[in-house]
Amino acid sequence: MTKILIADDERFERELLEQVILERFSGEAQTRFAENGRQAVETAALWGADIVLMDIQMPGIDGIEAAKRILTQQPGCKLIFITAHSLFTYAYEAVKMGACDYILKPFDADDVERSIRRSMEQTKTKRRLEAMAPVVGDLSENASYDKTTQLMSNVRQYLQHNYMQYGVSLDSISDILHINSSYFSVLFKKHFGVNFVDYLTELRMNAAKELLRDPFLAAADVAGMVGYESPNYFTRAFKKNTGMTPTEYRRSLAASAGKEDARP
Repeated sequence: MTKILIADDERFERELLEQVILERFSGEAQTRFAENGRQAVETAALWGADIVLMDIQMPGIDGIEAAKRILTQQPGCKLIFITAHSLFTYAYEAVKMGACDYILKPFDADDVERSIRRSMEQTKTKRRLEAMAPVVGDLSENASYDKTTQLMSNVRQYLQHNYMQYGVSLDSISDILHINSSYFSVLFKKHFGVNFVDYLTELRMNAAKELLRDPFLAAADVAGMVGYESPNYFTRAFKKNTGMTPTEYRRSLAASAGKEDARP
């Protein structure tokens, strides 16, 4: 059962979020409330929250400071920020700090469900990967095909659910598996046919292409949403991958849409 803490100083907002969770996650999650940042920090620690839905603007300790304290105490806790449109950039900075997602107010129930499910999957895939550590210890050049395939299947799932996290790297996954990073790099390329960085970049670029279809998302925001701390580095990576900058890619989408509309 996933423990979800709802931290918001407005009772109406808390109850709306709880209603969504009860309807969409019946039998999968249980909820508790926090009315301010200080209470959120205390409850998250004492209750052992798995996911915290955190309003950024709260009296006393705001959502950003509360999140920092929670992540310091519980690095594995998933933080999802809830914010008004006017605080969108603030939420983006929060994701850079370590939150896994943000939802804009007035929130849509589908967005809430999607964000929580992604957080759940991130936790599940990490646990599955951690459980593979003993198997990795038995791997060798002559390791069975089944063992290697099982390991790489878990690695693939982990990357699909965590590519947007800034800390994802060859070294971070090697640490989870308790395996030498050089050896893991060889295993990865042997199984997938490409090196780790190229594989991760492809996942991020495909996600970025989808996000760039939304004209209201700035390229800098898209960069953060697919795991790049530097918008400039994202632009260079995107151009290397597609031959176009994000702006040029967006224009090409608009031009293609215009041609489709012009057809009789």
